[in-house]
Amino acid sequence: MEQIDNIYNELRLKIEELQNENRELREHLKKYTNGNNNKRYYEKNKDKIKEQGANYLKKLSEENPEKLKEYRRNTYIKKKEKLKNEIK
Repeated sequence: MEQIDNIYNELRLKIEELQNENRELREHLKKYTNGNNNKRYYEKNKDKIKEQGANYLKKLSEENPEKLKEYRRNTYIKKKEKLKNEIK
């Protein structure tokens, strides 16, 4: 009976340690996944981001039009799947 109690206590301590570690890691991760910071950045630099995207597409269409076709096809396929899922 004592062995079972010892094993139970050890497992309980291990669970508590893992829960604490999990909590710490989640707090640390919040620094990198905080959506508000990214949202504010893109709101402030909206024009700059759009311009960079347009320049990238222009450059891509000149250098590698096949890659651009591939991107557009993948986008079309994903959009089609999303519409199917919404209907279901």
